[in-house]
Amino acid sequence: MANANSKILTAEQELKLRKPIAEYVGKIQKQIDSLRADGTDKVVSIQNQMDGIRRDKSLTKGEKENRLSDAGKELEKAKAVEAKNKDEIAKLIADAEAYIKAHFDAEYYQPVKVSCAQEKVQAQEKYNARVAELKKQHQETMAKLSDHQEIKDEKYVQKNRLFDAKMERDKDFQQIKDRRHNAYSYKYHLIDMLRMSKFTFLETRAQKWENYKYTFNRRNFLLQNGLYIAILLIFIALCIITPIVKGSPLLTYNNVLNILQQASPRMFLALGVAGLILLTGTDLSIGRMVGMGMTTATIIMHQGINTGSVFGHVFDFTGVPVAGRVVLALAACVVLCTFFTTIAGFFTAKFKMHPFISTMANMLVIFGLVTYATKGVSFGAIEPTIPNMVIPKINGFPTIILWAVAAIVIVWFIWNKTTFGKNLYAVGGNPEAAAVSGISVFRVTVGAFILAGILYGFGSWLECARMVGSGSAAYGQGWEMDAIAACVVGGVSFTGGIGKISGVVVGVVIFTALTYSLTILGIDTNLQFVFSGIIILVAVTLDCLKYVQKK
Repeated sequence: MANANSKILTAEQELKLRKPIAEYVGKIQKQIDSLRADGTDKVVSIQNQMDGIRRDKSLTKGEKENRLSDAGKELEKAKAVEAKNKDEIAKLIADAEAYIKAHFDAEYYQPVKVSCAQEKVQAQEKYNARVAELKKQHQETMAKLSDHQEIKDEKYVQKNRLFDAKMERDKDFQQIKDRRHNAYSYKYHLIDMLRMSKFTFLETRAQKWENYKYTFNRRNFLLQNGLYIAILLIFIALCIITPIVKGSPLLTYNNVLNILQQASPRMFLALGVAGLILLTGTDLSIGRMVGMGMTTATIIMHQGINTGSVFGHVFDFTGVPVAGRVVLALAACVVLCTFFTTIAGFFTAKFKMHPFISTMANMLVIFGLVTYATKGVSFGAIEPTIPNMVIPKINGFPTIILWAVAAIVIVWFIWNKTTFGKNLYAVGGNPEAAAVSGISVFRVTVGAFILAGILYGFGSWLECARMVGSGSAAYGQGWEMDAIAACVVGGVSFTGGIGKISGVVVGVVIFTALTYSLTILGIDTNLQFVFSGIIILVAVTLDCLKYVQKK
């Protein structure tokens, strides 16, 4: 019970404050319910009935038509009643909402809120007093002990006592939090009944914000966003340091466009490997895929006769129209990359081989073949007109970014709106359960690798257009780490079945921006690898902590 000077409300006092509001609105709600009985309620009931008739396979076509006809007549009558009572119901709702607006916050919610604030202070004081008491008792007990084991036991018991006190305080805090939240939600419960769950935009936002505050957990927040906060702080530091060191700001319009331009081909690679990570896999061959694609595309789109040879043969595609060479280069990149990813996918799915092994084999085979075939030489520049055909700049805006946006949209659709995407999450989360439910784990796994290959092919082709050729077997070295790291930073979990396309996008932009910023500052490339490694380690650690917490 609260004392006379306290603003803390008992449960009885809180109900007493709420009673006039509940009675007034409840009286109006009864009138509304009676008006809706033969109108809105009947409309909803008949519509559900008609849906049931349409789905009923035991009925003949004629029976369905007859029943739907009868129900339709009843529906028209109900709609007429609904229309007749619409204005009266609207007036009653307006009356109830006006009363809620005038009385709810001032006469009920604010007193409860003040009460909860005081209860929290009281609970903290109770905890502090309990801790002080336990410490005093502990000191008195310790002064009487001399045996090492008894001292050790007493310390252990004291630790448990303090933990129990803390748990009791947290329990009190949660009850207070629940009480305030329930008081806040009661207003929207009344409105929900009045309007049949039709809230305004601001009311919806207000409820979401309240629910966010109610469910907010500091530890979970830091686990989910700690890395992003740290990286944001790093970027802020870089934005401060860059003007001092280089004499120009970091986040200029041109720099942002350059970052997005560099990120665009890498986006394809990250989106591809993200599907494999979703299946608890990975792909170590991405960099070599890029090298193979770059070399292939450069050879086909080369300016003039190729200066280098492939298996001793010098290719000349100058007789093919430029547009045809562009399409041929894209097709060749996609086919070659898909061919090798399919092989890795087959061994992974058929023989339960870990993707680490199958893709490592791909990496060695691709690099060996391309290096042997080309003697490791660079094939120079492509036709200068091709970049303006594929990725032209419109008023200074690089349209290569639009290619990346298109890829993001398509892969998002595949992941979230197709059966294959749903199966991808299911297999990644629990392949045994997915198999039992009728999902072909083999097809999903191979399909994920094929999708990855298509994206790798597009990415390497775009990179060739962006760099105006210069394809070689060594190109793309280390890109697999950037792609995998971007996915991990973006929240695609190696535990499987967890990840979002938005996270992958954020991860790619973060890594590209970080690399670009460090390059502008003149940081050695090798030190950039150190930064990337630390970020990957922290990201995976946080991911593991989240997984351990769930377990």
